[in-house]
Amino acid sequence: MWGVDKMKLKSGACAVLAIGIASVAFIAASAQDIHHHAGMGDAASQQFSSEATAFLVENEEAMERMMLNMHVAPTGDIDKDFVTMMIPHHQVAIDMARAVLRSSRNEAVRRLAQEIIVTQEDEIRAMRLAIGIHAMPAASPVSGTTD
Repeated sequence: MWGVDKMKLKSGACAVLAIGIASVAFIAASAQDIHHHAGMGDAASQQFSSEATAFLVENEEAMERMMLNMHVAPTGDIDKDFVTMMIPHHQVAIDMARAVLRSSRNEAVRRLAQEIIVTQEDEIRAMRLAIGIHAMPAASPVSGTTD
């Protein structure tokens, strides 16, 4: 079963997660602006490459899915409610990491993204097991993954 050491993130992974969480707000705000301006031909939409625009739009969509999936009716079971809300939070980290793998040329960022995918999938499995859900659902649909 999952030991205490497996449940803790390594200090490096914690730093990555903290940076990721801080970046989420920036990316979501930027993606909303990009999504709003995409295709309008104004200066705001022209300052980003098509690859960057696609990345930001994909991240905005992932954030919207997360927010939608985190809004669940409380069951009164604190553990189940917590896990039910946390799984979408971890899944968006996976989705964002997959998106960056499609676009990034930076090997350090690509390695971080790969580590995020592995650790977040492990944590989702651990959370599901903690409340008695043994099967892992299929990963969220992401096309064109090159990892």
